[in-house]
Order: sequence, then C-alpha cells, then structure tokens
Amino acid sequence: MKKIIQSNDAPEPIGPYSQAVFINDMLFTSGQIAMDPGSGKLILDTIVLETKQVMENLKAVLTSADMTFDNVIKSTIYITDMDDFTAINKVYSAYFKDSIAPARETVQVAKLPKNVHIEISVIASR
Repeated sequence: MKKIIQSNDAPEPIGPYSQAVFINDMLFTSGQIAMDPGSGKLILDTIVLETKQVMENLKAVLTSADMTFDNVIKSTIYITDMDDFTAINKVYSAYFKDSIAPARETVQVAKLPKNVHIEISVIASR
C-alpha cells in the first residue's frame, strides 16, 4: 500500500505533490531544493551552501521514512551550470559511503523551480 511521507524538517511542497512516497519497501522522493524549512527562505549564497541545504532536506525526508543515505540506491541531480559539478560533488560525497554510493546522473537544465541552481531527488530501498 502506498504511504505518503511528510517531514516537518523539510520544506512543504510548492505544488500538488508529496515530499515522498513509500511503496513496496521503496521510497521515492520528490526533488528537493535549497529552501530552509524553518524560514521558507532559499539558501542561494553559494552552490556549496545550496547543495548542503538540499542534502539536509533529503536527509529529513529519509529520516521520516526511517531511512538514511545508506538506503539510497539512485539519485538524480539537476543543475543549471555544469561548472558547479566539482563543488556539488564535494558536498554530495560527504553524505554517502564510497563503498555503497548510489547510482546517479547529473543533468544540466535551463531553469529550475524558484530559480535555484540545484535540485536532487532520490530513490531508497529497505
């Protein structure tokens, strides 16, 4: 049965979707952007801080589903500037163990919601 996952420690969805859906031992998150869940403000000072906020938002959603980044099997990263790839990887890699890092793609796009520079979604499994 499908279960909607909602975390008060991650931003409220900005559209008609859930933060995540859990079904058949699999968690599918919606894309997270660098919105501070407490203030609702975007963290756009640097790509490093922006990426860190995105990862913390994902961590909150995973935690609400009783999971961690160790459970992540796939991630998708959308960025508006491929020149940020190295800086993003440095932050991203701090959340994963190299030996069990998930599969991933990183795609440059023209524009993201609220004019952010990065959006990440993950799929996790128990």
